[in-house]
Amino acid sequence: MQPIKFYIIVVCSIALTLTSCSKKILSPISKFDSDKTTSPPDYSSDAYWSALPTTTDMADITPPGMTNNQATAAADVFFLYPTIYYSEKSDDQWNAPVDDPAFNKRVDESTIKYQASIFNGAGKVYAPRYRQAHINAYGEKDKVMAKQIFDFAYEDLKNAFEYYLEHYNQGRPIIIAAHSQGTTHGIRLVKDYFDGKPLQEQLIAAYLVGIPVAKNQYENIPVCETAKQTGCFCTWRTFKDGHMPESFVSPDIAVTNPLTWKTSTERAPKELNTGGVLKNINKVKKKLTTAQIVATKGILWAAKPKFFGSIFLRTKNYHIADYNFYYNNVRENAIDRVEAFQSNN
Repeated sequence: MQPIKFYIIVVCSIALTLTSCSKKILSPISKFDSDKTTSPPDYSSDAYWSALPTTTDMADITPPGMTNNQATAAADVFFLYPTIYYSEKSDDQWNAPVDDPAFNKRVDESTIKYQASIFNGAGKVYAPRYRQAHINAYGEKDKVMAKQIFDFAYEDLKNAFEYYLEHYNQGRPIIIAAHSQGTTHGIRLVKDYFDGKPLQEQLIAAYLVGIPVAKNQYENIPVCETAKQTGCFCTWRTFKDGHMPESFVSPDIAVTNPLTWKTSTERAPKELNTGGVLKNINKVKKKLTTAQIVATKGILWAAKPKFFGSIFLRTKNYHIADYNFYYNNVRENAIDRVEAFQSNN
């Protein structure tokens, strides 16, 4: 598990409006007990997938002018969603109940709609439901228990990925896309299944966003250095221009600029931003913000965006919008990498 404090804003700004949250998120009072969690997901059932290319779901949504290409796409996208599980009750479990319709609705109407949909132009989108860790597991003082909680969540994703490989993939090239807790698990998934493994030959790219990823995280998979490079990984964590966070920063953390797709530190102007998406997915805001890598910290700076209500935006941590500030740029880049992969293979 990658330790991180990223933040109550992850779940409180669920509609990607970047507003703050006053709700108090309680940790479960009980210790982690795998026997008391809900039954494991049955990935042979469509009900345990937030998104499948054969079902109608929130990953099918496209802003105006964009096309859902899943029916004809040559590649697959395996999407690992971020932390949506939180509670205001202390008697809940440490891992999410994937049989809870209210929780699944939160997942589908937030991260699947606003993040997984980015990739429907590049590939068939698969997003498994999983018994993810409670948001407060990241700050849990009992580190042994915290590892158990995250390991438990990861086992679901391993099972989902293995089911996907056996029943859906059929040798097609793969994009791994993840955010926040999804990236915590995605880092491990890429290591376990791709790094130096036969499946690496099918890897188009891994978008491991919102969690620190070391430059040397993998022995055989490098950081992406150009917009059409394949077999590599992209990663960034977004903060307001000028902000220098004190925790989880290092020059050894990889950063990709999502406007230039380079790792150099020149500032990418907002004119390169072909469209961000905030609360209204039907409204694409061109030139929404900038992007600049701060190599000494391993972070990405973005200018404060301007939108209705942005005067109230006080946070300097833009974690919730890591993808959505650059929605169309990421979308276009995923399509470009699929085409490059096909050309090279």
